[in-house]
Amino acid sequence: MTKILMTGVTGICSPNPILDELLTSLSGYIGGAVLHRFSQRPDFNSFDIRVIVRSAEKGEKIKALYSNVSPAVGSHSDIPFISKEASEVDVVIAMADCDDVSAVTGTLQGLKKRFQDTGKKPIFINTSGTGVLSDDAAGMYASETIWDDADPEQMASLKPSQPHRPVDSKIVAADEEDYVNTYIILPCTIWAIAKGPLFDQGISNKKSEQIPALIRASLDRGQAGTVGLGKNIWHNIEIHELAELYSILFDAVHSSNKPGQGREGYYFGANEEHTLYQVGQGISDTLHKLDKGKGEPTTFTKEEIDRYFNGSSYLGSNSRCRPTRSKALGWAPKLTTNDMIASIYPETELIIELGASAKSDINSEGCGFQAYLLESLRV
Repeated sequence: MTKILMTGVTGICSPNPILDELLTSLSGYIGGAVLHRFSQRPDFNSFDIRVIVRSAEKGEKIKALYSNVSPAVGSHSDIPFISKEASEVDVVIAMADCDDVSAVTGTLQGLKKRFQDTGKKPIFINTSGTGVLSDDAAGMYASETIWDDADPEQMASLKPSQPHRPVDSKIVAADEEDYVNTYIILPCTIWAIAKGPLFDQGISNKKSEQIPALIRASLDRGQAGTVGLGKNIWHNIEIHELAELYSILFDAVHSSNKPGQGREGYYFGANEEHTLYQVGQGISDTLHKLDKGKGEPTTFTKEEIDRYFNGSSYLGSNSRCRPTRSKALGWAPKLTTNDMIASIYPETELIIELGASAKSDINSEGCGFQAYLLESLRV
C-alpha cells in the first residue's frame, strides 16, 4: 500500500511570483485540477484519501464528493504538522505555495523520517513554476534564451536569487542526500476556466492567475494594457492538460523505467508560446465585444503598474522553455496559443459576473486556505 500526501487541493498554488501576494484567493487551481484528474483514473477507488484543510467546511464538501476522502484541519506552513503528515506517506505531491520555505522544510523533515523508519526512499513531486526563468525585460524585448528541462547543467546555472529557487534548491539537495526521490513540475502561464465538481461547488478556485490579472486591470482602466511594449514571451498550458502531466509523472515514477530525478528531475508544464501583446490584443477584442473598453492595447503607466501589480513589471518578463523531458514521458498537450486567446472571452465574462474590481481583488487577497490530500493507493 502506497500512501500519498497531496497538497494544495483547496490552497493557493502560485507558479508566478509577485502574483503570490496579489492573487492568493485563487485557491487550489492546480491542486483541484490534479485531484479531479486523479478521480478519473481507473484506480481512484482504491485510494484511501485524507484531506487536510484550513477550512473544515471545504473539507466536508470534498468528503461529500468522494467517499474515500476524509478531512482534517491544518496548515502546510506549520512545520511540525506537515512534517508529521509527510512522515506517514510514501509520496508527496505538493501544489500549494511554491515559495513557502517552511512548507518544504517540514515536508522534507517528514520524508527523511519516513526513510529512516522504513528504509525505503519516498517520492516528492513538487510544483514550482517557470517564473524561475524570468528576466527583467519589462515588456521591451523578446529574449532568445530558451531553457530546456532536459539540460541539467543549464538548469543548475539558474541564480539563487531567481523566484522559487530557494525552494527548488532545497528539494534537489534533498535528492542528493539520497533519502528521497524528487521531481519538480514547473508550469508556465496556465489558462482556462477549470471544470469539474471541485470547481462547480466552489471548493477549488476555477480561475488562473496571469491573464485574469490583466483582464481585471484592463476592465478597470477601460482599455487593454501591456507592460512596456508587450514584446516579452512566455509559454502557455491549459489547466487540465497540465493536470495530465501530474498523472503521467506519477505513473512514470512507479514504473520500472524511472524518469530523471533530482538535478535531472525538472519537468516543464508548457506547450506553445505567446507574447504579452497577443494577450493584450485578445483582451482588447473581448472588451470591444462586451462594450467594456475601446482602443488598442496601451502601455500601463507607472501609476497603473503600482496600482494593479504592486509596482512590479513581472508580467513583462520573458520565460521561454522547452519541455523535452516532460514530453519524453508521453505527455502530449494539444491546445494552442489560439485556444488560449479564445479563452479570454469566457474568462472576462466570469470576472464581470463575479463583480470584483481590479484594485480590490488584487490588494485584498492574502494566502487562502491551504490543503493536503493524504491517499493510500493499493498496488
